[in-house]
Amino acid sequence: MNIHESFRAQVERTPDAVALAAGPQRLSYTELDQRASRLARHLIGLGVTAESPVAIAMERGPDLVVATLAVLKAGGCYLPLHGSHPLARKQWIVQQAGVRLLLADEASHGRGVPGTEQTVLTGAWPGAEPTGPAAVTDPGVVADPDQLAYVMYTSGSTGEPKSVGVTHRNVLGLVGDGMWSTGRHERVLMVAPHAFSVSTYELWVPLLRGGTIVLAPEGNLDVATIGRLIAAEEISCVHLTAGLFRVMAEAAPEAFAGVREVLTGGDVVAPGAVQRVLDACPGTAVQAMYGASEVSLFAFRAPMTAPGGQQDRVPVGRPLDGIRHYILDERLAHVPDEVTGELYIAGDRLARGYLGRPDLTAESFVMDPFGGPGERMYRTGDLVRRRADGRLDFAGRAGDQVKILGFRVEPAEVEAALSRYPGLAHVAVVTREMSPGDKRLVGYVVPGPGDFDMAALREYAQRTLPDYMVPNAFVALDTLPLTPNGKLDRRSLPEPDFQHADQYRAPVTPTEKAACELFADVLGVDRVGMNDNFFDLGGQSLLALRLVSRIRSELGVELPVRVLFDEATVAGLVKQIDQAER
Repeated sequence: MNIHESFRAQVERTPDAVALAAGPQRLSYTELDQRASRLARHLIGLGVTAESPVAIAMERGPDLVVATLAVLKAGGCYLPLHGSHPLARKQWIVQQAGVRLLLADEASHGRGVPGTEQTVLTGAWPGAEPTGPAAVTDPGVVADPDQLAYVMYTSGSTGEPKSVGVTHRNVLGLVGDGMWSTGRHERVLMVAPHAFSVSTYELWVPLLRGGTIVLAPEGNLDVATIGRLIAAEEISCVHLTAGLFRVMAEAAPEAFAGVREVLTGGDVVAPGAVQRVLDACPGTAVQAMYGASEVSLFAFRAPMTAPGGQQDRVPVGRPLDGIRHYILDERLAHVPDEVTGELYIAGDRLARGYLGRPDLTAESFVMDPFGGPGERMYRTGDLVRRRADGRLDFAGRAGDQVKILGFRVEPAEVEAALSRYPGLAHVAVVTREMSPGDKRLVGYVVPGPGDFDMAALREYAQRTLPDYMVPNAFVALDTLPLTPNGKLDRRSLPEPDFQHADQYRAPVTPTEKAACELFADVLGVDRVGMNDNFFDLGGQSLLALRLVSRIRSELGVELPVRVLFDEATVAGLVKQIDQAER
């Protein structure tokens, strides 16, 4: 069995049930199947064969789901491109993956898509109405369960993104897990970017189990919008990254009242946020999920339900079905309970590896000494310890990899990108934790001879890297501090100054003072002036959500998140607040 055969079986069971909901638009299982089959035949005619990588650059909407399913029906594997990533990064990805065909919608194409041999826009797809019996018949392409279903790129320590190849068997192993049989996943809200591995859950768990995908509108989603969608669409389950979950829990925990289960993860989950949601919504269950793209998304879960006192930390939890795991020391020997070791994962969820990088695959997917012949285990790089009750606790990272906004980031990749900027002698990128769960990247740079423009370096980083990988602050040094053995002395690196005292302009009006105080509180800095820029002070998209939510709750002004991105200075935002109040 493969993914599209499993979907066809579901179509036969529930042909008229709603598969997709996007605003007023609804597609039944039969309609989705026919549209995907029609496009799949078109793709086969364009040369898509077994494991052909087909890039998808599309906004969140019904056509995105149609395209993803159609690629599988044609025998290919889909490669989603993140809409906010720089064009140069997307171009590198399609070239590295050997992509010849790109599917794009008009909006994404207008913003710029990478060049491939063929680019097919949604307007050129076969029409919505059938042109004959063959146009709506499944093409009947047989795919082996071990054939690639998708390829996703994650941050890589070598300075280049890593391509994780996931098979049909891997996805079906996730979908078949018993945790989805509780009746809580009938209406799933799709909010994650398609190029984020959580889309594996948002797409295939509902579609292969007879549920409905409710697609959130494209763009930055604020707390109010998510709350309205949950209520209006009667969402039964939603996955939010740990950071976005924390923002929702702080601003509107009652928004989850109608949700049967909330999944969260991608980073350390704040126990206080969990408790606020459980207190406000005693009928809602919260599951902290742990996993990685290399293990087909989720591998562990930690269920939490009210009542219950706040814990000091949220555990990694217990393994899902079919997951084997080991906690090992440096010699690959098991460590006792309550002793910290590195987590290794084995079982049928392990991805094929990093495509085109056998060296990296060999480093992370190693021989399983406790399994059968030829079996592998994935080295997570996470340090954990087993509690007396059998659950796992997270104890840190074995390497330098960190989580920023739920995305895995290798500081080495950021360093490699910055080092290509002309005029830099040395660069080091480290993580600073402003508060629990609020991690920010800082770039320490040593300029070469001559004048150096730090603002130009920031602009270069924004053009080159995804927004979550752009350092929140840059610090110029005469030299990088080193330890006696010649390694970077991280403890001697100065704390970044996110404030600009030389540009300070004090607030005057009550609204100005309130806005400056909110900026300072959300950003965790002592003082903010009218000319200060939210993003120059260390702001990022989740903090933007938090700030807009605070403006709504404390100032009584409703502003969309995009206003903050357009009016990043306090003065610009105050102008928008004044206009909204009038």
